[in-house]
Amino acid sequence: MSARAVSAPSVRDALFEAPGPRMRRKIVVGTAVSALLVALGLAVVVRQFYVTGQLDARYWSFFLEWTTWRFLAQGFVGTLEVALTAGAIALVLGLVLMLGRTSGVRPLSAVCRVVTDFFRGVPSLLLIYFFFLVVPQYGVKMPAFWMLTLPVALAAAGVLAEVFRAGVNAVPKGQVEAALSLGLSPARTMFKIVLPQAVRYVIPSLIAQLVVVVKDTTVAYVVSYPDLMQNARVLITSYDALVSMYLVIALIYILINYAINKASVYVAQRTGVKIIR
Repeated sequence: MSARAVSAPSVRDALFEAPGPRMRRKIVVGTAVSALLVALGLAVVVRQFYVTGQLDARYWSFFLEWTTWRFLAQGFVGTLEVALTAGAIALVLGLVLMLGRTSGVRPLSAVCRVVTDFFRGVPSLLLIYFFFLVVPQYGVKMPAFWMLTLPVALAAAGVLAEVFRAGVNAVPKGQVEAALSLGLSPARTMFKIVLPQAVRYVIPSLIAQLVVVVKDTTVAYVVSYPDLMQNARVLITSYDALVSMYLVIALIYILINYAINKASVYVAQRTGVKIIR
């Protein structure tokens, strides 16, 4: 085998091993070039805003009014209520679906698998339209809050069911076999041995899934629920400030999701679970 073949880095070396001096120089150069391109792109965007008059004071001055931020804060509370409620429902339903799928009872396992795959595959917006347009035709009248919360929760439950199942599969099989050999029933083994460890493994992923739930609430306009995005649309109509308002709202959502991601990292560090950043 030639010396060149021996020294050639593998894909694993490039992805996981500490970079050498040459690779570090390439990383620095690549980072500098990328930062320059981003700065140029931002400069072009700002210039275009200036040329088209989007930086005029009339598009930004209303942010200095307390009523604007109070209205946005009311929308933020609405978003928070939907996200937390949908997250709690998805957590419970996802756990139930996972337990049914791993129960060993074939009919129950098959049903839970179909339900999980269905909710994972159907977009949450389509579920919202179903609750908004189809369900009322059968005489079921629901508040706008639930017409938004339930579809978001169902879509998230399908994902969380698979997250829980991944956590269960991560528990060493030897512990399950040892518990069964000591006389514990499969149900007691699941709830006493497997599930506590599985939840610990997937807590960061569960928290991170809340980011998706928050994003799904942005379609609240379909049911006219006053969340953050819907209130922003009202302000856009009132002040004719589409670009400025959407920029501010985008920044708020970025900060919210960043805080959720930092929370997942913090929990992972406290629980000793390794995550990829």
